[in-house]
Amino acid sequence: MSLRGKLDMVCQTDVGQVRDHNEDFVRFDGHAGVAVLADGMGGMNAGEVASSMTVLLLMDLLVAFSRGDEPLVVELDEVELEEAEARSLPVRIVKHAIEKANQSVYHVSKTQPQCAGMGTTVIACLFYDNKIAVGHLGDSRVYRLRDQHLEQVTQDHSLVQELLDKGLVTAAEARVSSKKNVVTRALGVALRVEVEVHEHHALPGDVYLLCSDGLTDLVTDENIEASLLELGSNLNVAAGHLINLANASGGKDNISVILVRVKKPYPNQVGVLGKMISWFE
Repeated sequence: MSLRGKLDMVCQTDVGQVRDHNEDFVRFDGHAGVAVLADGMGGMNAGEVASSMTVLLLMDLLVAFSRGDEPLVVELDEVELEEAEARSLPVRIVKHAIEKANQSVYHVSKTQPQCAGMGTTVIACLFYDNKIAVGHLGDSRVYRLRDQHLEQVTQDHSLVQELLDKGLVTAAEARVSSKKNVVTRALGVALRVEVEVHEHHALPGDVYLLCSDGLTDLVTDENIEASLLELGSNLNVAAGHLINLANASGGKDNISVILVRVKKPYPNQVGVLGKMISWFE
């Protein structure tokens, strides 16, 4: 499957104004309809290892799946099989790809002393059959701009988000909380991880934003929306502007942005779909 001419994708990442190195890692393949972003954490350079490993592994797996190059082998027990049957194929692929990446990063963290304790947030998006499958862990986010309105597609896996959900803090309090960067799920910190994956319909004209918390900690949703509405006709300019806004507000963390515009419908070919489904049979 090729999405040539159907999607526009750009990515930019910046070290920010405070950090001395960049632990964010971003990659995309517009023809395959794959975009991945990770925000690493850990001592020394371990965060860079976790984020780069995760993104490169996921790119390999998801691009191969999208192109039909090779099967992604998935072994399911009976309970998982029942769950999988209720999910669409791309959702299952994204979920299991993230789980495979988690096992690889966790193994390195346990066998390489210099990488002990490393982990990363992750966002993985697969554009497929006029839809988008979004898998994530942590507080990196996906937004969608549709009909002049910005909506957050993912929900943070964070302590503050849990407090917000329980009504123990207000949205204004959550934004300035000293605990807002404490994540409750991350890739690579445990052998098994609960991946959250959802599927959404994508329409021509939609703009999707994948970003690390280096952007959202410092730039409000209102300013992100205004920036995309004003500059969204040029995704490179819009991405650079968002990073500049975060840096102008202190740039206390690494800042990464991937922007994707849906230009045309991208329905699947039946033959390709059949080949993909056969990998699970």
